[in-house]
Amino acid sequence: MKQLLILFISFFSFNAFACSDLLDTEMRVLDSSDKVNLCEYEDKVILVVNVASRCGYTYQYASLQTLYDNYKSDDFVIFGIPSRDFLQEYAAEEDVAEFCSTEYGVNFPMFATSKVRGKKASPFYKKLINESGVTPSWNFNKYLISRDGTVVSTYGSSVKPDSAELISDIEKLL
Repeated sequence: MKQLLILFISFFSFNAFACSDLLDTEMRVLDSSDKVNLCEYEDKVILVVNVASRCGYTYQYASLQTLYDNYKSDDFVIFGIPSRDFLQEYAAEEDVAEFCSTEYGVNFPMFATSKVRGKKASPFYKKLINESGVTPSWNFNKYLISRDGTVVSTYGSSVKPDSAELISDIEKLL
């Protein structure tokens, strides 16, 4: 009986700490000193989007919020990651947070403004780029991550969050 109990505890201890390398990253929450390890989102379907408040694609925030509202109860989450790499994001994170909240009612997780390409890309984006082979070429690029923490698809800026292609791919993973 004791050996069975040890085996049971070992199994659950190992699984509690198992997290994909991609998600095993700490990120700071937008306009906050709070940090989150992305392993908290393990076993969820994740859409990662590099966002910007003053871009021609900024209108996609509305569709992203609708997408999140429609599927969050099915263990779907969106990570919004503001970036100034394309010179279309506010300099102050408080302005980004205010804009997202006031203009689009964003309540999906938003993380600190980060570099998303080049040698200075954030550790999380370096992992996304390495795994997918795709570097963001503009704002609102999207990476779809399966429940096991693997990038399964990428989408350019022009692929809208409410496109049949993206919704179909998300639903297949849910």
